[in-house]
Amino acid sequence: MTGTESAGASDTSSHTKVGRLINEYGLNGIGEELERRWTGEDSERDSLRTLADVFNRRVLERAMLDTGMDPLDGEVSNVYRLLTDEDVSRGVETEVTARLEQEGLDVDLLRKDFVTYQAIRTFLKDVRGASYESDSRSSVERAQSSFARLVGRTTAVVEQKLEQLQSAGRLTLGSFRVRTAVTVYCEDCETQYDVTTLLESGGCECLSED
Repeated sequence: MTGTESAGASDTSSHTKVGRLINEYGLNGIGEELERRWTGEDSERDSLRTLADVFNRRVLERAMLDTGMDPLDGEVSNVYRLLTDEDVSRGVETEVTARLEQEGLDVDLLRKDFVTYQAIRTFLKDVRGASYESDSRSSVERAQSSFARLVGRTTAVVEQKLEQLQSAGRLTLGSFRVRTAVTVYCEDCETQYDVTTLLESGGCECLSED
């Protein structure tokens, strides 16, 4: 279930953004940690989005240390939240940015070094050679079964209510059949799928992005 590192590849491989940043920031050992946390058992496994946040906080911490700052316990996580959380007010974000820049940290460049979950996935698969297909497949199958049951129940309820309205003379309707579908729209790549197709394909067009 856990992947093995690709032959001849190293975590600092510059052909991926994550690999380049590991080299630039001296984040030794984080590649192994990311792989371990991604390929763990279901109850212990972290999502790619969580791992992207983990990686970005390490980048932020190293950047703060390199400028001579000595962040207190929990300060890195809080600063990262203030820089990235959409719920943080513009005023607070500006204040934090100004404080970091006073310490000599280029916040604009730092933001460009933050990675997405797609970049983490590319690094884990292409550089670390990691794979989570077995558990991923079983999880997808469980999700498909769950969705099918929900759709079936929804269809049955709609049919029952329509028949009741027909019988009560409150609805004019000939022979009918209820078809229930669930569609998913990705706002990032602007694609839409029925949920079954999305699960079977393994994702939307964001899969092709680094």
